[in-house]
This record gives sequence, C-alpha cells and structure tokens, in this order.
Amino acid sequence: MFLLKKLAALVPTLLGVTLAAFALIRLIPGDPIEIMVGERRLDPAAHAALMQQLGLDQPLPAQYLRYVTQLLHGDLGKSLVTREAVSAEFAVLFPATIELAGTALLLALVVGLTLGVAAALKRGSWFDQAVMALATVGHSMPVFWWGLILIMFFSVGLAWIPVSGRIGIEFDISPVTGFMLIDSLLADLRGQESGACVSALLHLALPALVLGTVPMATIARMTRSAMLEVLREDYMRTARAKGLSPARVILHHGLRNALIPIVTVLGLQVGGLLGGAVLTETIFSWPGIGKWLIDAIARRDYPVVQAGILVSALIFISVNLVVDVLYGVVNPRLRGRE
Repeated sequence: MFLLKKLAALVPTLLGVTLAAFALIRLIPGDPIEIMVGERRLDPAAHAALMQQLGLDQPLPAQYLRYVTQLLHGDLGKSLVTREAVSAEFAVLFPATIELAGTALLLALVVGLTLGVAAALKRGSWFDQAVMALATVGHSMPVFWWGLILIMFFSVGLAWIPVSGRIGIEFDISPVTGFMLIDSLLADLRGQESGACVSALLHLALPALVLGTVPMATIARMTRSAMLEVLREDYMRTARAKGLSPARVILHHGLRNALIPIVTVLGLQVGGLLGGAVLTETIFSWPGIGKWLIDAIARRDYPVVQAGILVSALIFISVNLVVDVLYGVVNPRLRGRE
C-alpha cells in the first residue's frame, strides 16, 4: 500500500517536471535555428522551412502535447543539432555521470561516516572541533571555486593529476560497460593497455573529490549529531554492561540506530550530486550528462534539455522512494506503522 501511494504520486510530479522543462528552456532568449546554422545567413524562407521541419512553427500547446505523446511511447525525441535520438546520446553519456556521482557518493559516505563517528566519540576534543570546522567549510565551499583551486594546486602547480577527460589520450579503450574504471581495468588485465586503470583513477580523483565535498561535510555533521543522541540511550549503557566489545557496541548498536536520519540526508544528497555534476563536469570537461545539458542549453537544443531534466528528476524521485523503503529496513518498527 505504501509503495502504491508513492508510485501514484509520481504521475503528477513527473507531469509537472515535463511542463516546467518544456516552458523554462523556451523562456531563454535565442533562436535555435540561428544558433544551429552558426554564422551562415538564412533567408526567411529557409528559416521558415527549418522551423516547419523541426516542428517549432506550431503553437506551444501543440508542441507540448506532441512532446508528452512521444514520452508516453518511450520516445525522448531527436536533438535539434545532431538529429540523433536523444535516448541514444543519453545512453552513451550517462555511465560517465553515474561513475562520477557514484564515486563521489562512496567517498562522501566512507569519509563522512568515519569522521562523524570519531568526532562523536571524542566530543569536545580538538579532533571534534577540527572535524566540525572542516565540515562547515566544506559545506559552504562553492563547487566551481573549489574545483579551480584543486586544479591550480594539483594539476597546474604540482602536475600530479590530469585536468580534464576520463583517461589519458595515449590509451585507446574499447567501451564494454561504458564505465571507464571497469573498461580500463579489463584492458589492463588483458595486457592491452598497461597503466590504463591508473590513468582512469587519476582523471576521476579531482572531479569526485570536488563533487563529494558537500555531501561528505553534510554526512559528517549529521553522523556526529545522530551518534551523540544514540550514545546517551539506555540500551547503549546496557550493551556496555553486558561486556560487549567497544567496536560491536558502536557499530552494531550505535551506528545502526543512528542511520535513520543519515539515510534521509543521503537521499537528499542525490539531488545535490546531480546538480553539482553539471558544474563539476563543465569544470573538468567530464563527458557526462551535466556537460551535455550545459552545451544543449547554450545551443537551445530543446529535446536534449527536456530529456535531461526529466531523467534527472526521475532519478531523484526514485532514489527518495528507495530511501523511504530503507526506513523499514533500518528501523523495523516503522514497518508496522504502514
């Protein structure tokens, strides 16, 4: 029953997203036909013919109805610029964004949880104060500024880490899964491209760190707060009195019960990761859907922008649905209330 209610709520939400995406991109000044042809001069007849060919001469309600009808048939449309199917372009670029966002989220989880638990256990110490100070700075850090600072230091100054792309230009990796870390590892293990996996890791390091900084800081602060609440509970004192090891008391009894608010924050961070990916991919020339969307907005490529916003919203809604389901796994008492 709970899942059915959530799924039913998806319909008006996604309908609103399609309407917003359709309307907002058309509010941006600029003629997509003029941008598409570049510096060439088009006479009015040729311009009108292209408008008719692309269906842009129809009234906006008719264009929106055609857009929704295509969506109901699983068609995201064709790019106005490349004339390729938007779904095909999305399928090529989406693994790069998933790889970046997944690595950033994993980094944020591991570091954020570790620092948050350690800060709670050492409450009031210099370590606790340092972690909270770093978390505050990390949460307030603008993505574009942080990315440029890391590029200037690690790439330009020290020349340790590459600036852009997913792998060095000296490697020719055949796409198998679309995930460069996996594909480069497979090529490395086969002896086809020695050192490819290391190159892919180095190219991923800075973008993942930049994208994961804000969620890392948020998770660290929330973990510390939740753990401080849990450490004062009676069942924690009971667990210690039973002679359980400190690690078991903290991880099994403490962290497990502290995960409920952390899971909530984690679900909300997905939206931040998708939004941050747009800037991060642009800064590091990462060939994912974020940079794809920015380029599409600049070119007034309506179908690409509409599809990108819709799929991003669908991912965000789906993740939050999974988070709601995880509540019952983390806290069995909540299952009985549904």
